[in-house]
Amino acid sequence: MQLERLIAALAPTDVVGRAAVEIRELAYDAREVPRGSLFFCIRGASADGHEYAADAVRSGAVALVVERRLDLDVPQLVVPSVRAAMPRAAVMFFDDPTAELPVAAVTGTNGKTTTAYLLWSILDAAGRKPGLLTNVERRVGDEARTVGLNTPESIDLQRLFREMLDAGNRACVMEATSMASVKGRLEGTRFAALVFTNLTQDHLDFHGTMDEYFEAKRRLFAQTACAVVNVGDEYGSRLAREIPDAVTFRPDDGLGGVELKLRGRFNLENALAAAAAARALGVDDASIKRGLEAVERVPGRFDAVDEGQPFTVLVDYAHTPGALEAALDSARELARGRVICVFGAGGDRDRVKRPLMGRVVNRLADVALVTSDNPRSEDPAEIAAEVAGGLDLDVELDRRRAIERALEQAREGDVVLIAGKGHEQGQEIAGRKLPFDDREVVRDALRRLRAPA
Repeated sequence: MQLERLIAALAPTDVVGRAAVEIRELAYDAREVPRGSLFFCIRGASADGHEYAADAVRSGAVALVVERRLDLDVPQLVVPSVRAAMPRAAVMFFDDPTAELPVAAVTGTNGKTTTAYLLWSILDAAGRKPGLLTNVERRVGDEARTVGLNTPESIDLQRLFREMLDAGNRACVMEATSMASVKGRLEGTRFAALVFTNLTQDHLDFHGTMDEYFEAKRRLFAQTACAVVNVGDEYGSRLAREIPDAVTFRPDDGLGGVELKLRGRFNLENALAAAAAARALGVDDASIKRGLEAVERVPGRFDAVDEGQPFTVLVDYAHTPGALEAALDSARELARGRVICVFGAGGDRDRVKRPLMGRVVNRLADVALVTSDNPRSEDPAEIAAEVAGGLDLDVELDRRRAIERALEQAREGDVVLIAGKGHEQGQEIAGRKLPFDDREVVRDALRRLRAPA
């Protein structure tokens, strides 16, 4: 594509150098710049892409999008905001893929991944050949891919949509996060349907207030042909009042004879969301039933680990007060004995929610072990103290040992909930990501418990 064509989409305030250059690819990471790229110099919280522009040119960038002129001998498009310009360029460069590819997205605090999996299964049962973008898995055509950002940067996202079309997908199901909304990653993406699951406290380190968090979700609905909203949620009810033609559902609605295999009351709510979105997309009830019943598990979401033990062990991604409450309520329904919970809070994230999480677990679990989650740059002991918030909660900072202790004291009929990390396969500690998978740690511990002395 000629750079001159992209100028029309970006409307730069200034063009430095000749615009008659062929653009073969778009890039924003100086470590990955294919030859012939237009490089976007994004200013981030910790790095400024302008500082890496020379490296990008040496790697093969033939033009730059900048917020200030640089002393480099390549064409430069000067714009007020590089981040705002990037999605406009991506949509044009990849030939507006969501004009052809119906995208069903799910936004909210809790339930996004499971709802996306259920909706994908429904569309698959209906023969719609859907692609999938979640923080657990990506599927393009018949290929499963590794996951990067939950909602990819706009260049990566539009490229994925185009690759889905080329691979034979005729729909896509994805998660749409509030951070992606604020950072413009979803600009230019057309949603055939957008689901709102719920809003509970999370990410206030980024958004500041619940109202700003809600606004990040709300603005996405300007991009959808159909809004699907949980009006059993306070913020969902508020959103539905602003969108008179929204398709609505409530957690106490029925599924019409569907035998849902996923356990937990909150998964009924996720299934209702997926079914409502599918109907809005014109899927018949028979396909909805087949699709919902086909999903036996979602990795790391109320995910049972069974090694023949006489108690239930569930690994779940719950890392907010609301998600913990829902998971513990569902664990209580399954338990014939006690509910034991291992949980923690991530470092360098919303600190306000930490004591709220501690209070939820203290109230709803019979036995609680506070442990390390992903401490990142923070001191795990200080995080645990904030989670405990003055409550008499047992603290075991070694996550492996905390899981082992929970399993060692579990008895027949108990439910052990390992919360916080779910599908994750690493633990982020002091700038390093160390291998750690809650499910594998549980399996190893259960096998040792069953081994003869």
